[in-house]
Amino acid sequence: MQLPLGPDPRTETLRRIQAALIARFGRIVRPDGKRRAPEWVLVHGVIGAQTKTAASNASTDGLLAEYGSWEAVAAVPVKDLEARLKRQTFPKVAAQRLKDCLGAIIAERGSVDLRHLSNLDLEDAMAWLERLPGVARKNSAGVMNASSFARKVMVIDGHHRRIMQRMGIVPAKADTARTYDALMPVVPDEWSAADIDEHHLLLKKLGQTFCRPRQPQCAECPVRSDCETGTGTPLAR
Repeated sequence: MQLPLGPDPRTETLRRIQAALIARFGRIVRPDGKRRAPEWVLVHGVIGAQTKTAASNASTDGLLAEYGSWEAVAAVPVKDLEARLKRQTFPKVAAQRLKDCLGAIIAERGSVDLRHLSNLDLEDAMAWLERLPGVARKNSAGVMNASSFARKVMVIDGHHRRIMQRMGIVPAKADTARTYDALMPVVPDEWSAADIDEHHLLLKKLGQTFCRPRQPQCAECPVRSDCETGTGTPLAR
């Protein structure tokens, strides 16, 4: 008879990380009233490659303010979209991806409306999104978690992935999808969608301050005791 393996120790590690980061940085909570429509979050993700959040926010808001609807944005020539996405790091790529993505939604749904996703299981909703041009796991998770959908799903960006790799919680060379697959089963059951969102935002803050891509400041890191890189020792998991 096989005995139960018990809870995954990484779950408790995530709890400790959350507490330590809140103690260091304070709460980073996205109020329900500030959650954007899923269509806005999708556009923000499609155009946002390697671009600061504030710039992508301004670009996304600017498009909707100028054209009035995402259907109208979809009808804009790529060259004109590129000119309006000059804040983005790769405006030409962002313009083409946005044009293709919005066009694909309209072709299937008749308009840029993602409300049908609220009726789907999480995995089915994310799979639907990831069939769209320019949409990968980070963006699909963002639409489901950070928008008004507020579903219990983890957004994985470069900071998040790098920290999880350095800590030894996911394999050293795990890509976004593999990091997601490793983390989702060990997310604490009691965490709400807002808790998961805050976890991501706290890790992003950590990656921007202490756990930088180059020359991480391990000595000052608030989660060093749970980090294989910071302690220099593989941790028992």
